Amino acid sequence: MAAIPEGFMDLITTKKALANIATVMADGSPQVTPVWFDYKDGKLRVNTAKGRVKARNMTEGAKVALSIVDPDNDYRYIQVRGTVTKVTEEGGDAHIDLLAKKYMDKDVYPWRRAGEVRMVFEITPHAAQTMG
Repeated sequence: MAAIPEGFMDLITTKKALANIATVMADGSPQVTPVWFDYKDGKLRVNTAKGRVKARNMTEGAKVALSIVDPDNDYRYIQVRGTVTKVTEEGGDAHIDLLAKKYMDKDVYPWRRAGEVRMVFEITPHAAQTMG
């Protein structure tokens, strides 16, 4: 597991920075999506609804990359490459509510759809590159 450089932890833990997550489609082509994320116990966590493209691409063991740009300085960023090490539906609703609090200051995720199943993906970092 790679450590996130201390000078960039603010992008991971305190700023409302979006991550652009790159996954790999079944045909080998890349797919990139902006996502909310958080960081817990050395792992980046993202949340999505079951059935979406990124959910299908992020099986356990899948390789992903995240690019996180400082919302206050477009020339400061961190790229993290890693592996999806856990996929679960357990706690998915609570996690999306936690992210809604971080990004929107709302206690409940406002775009929840009836019957939607939320999933949490834990990503173990293997490499980090920075600029700025």
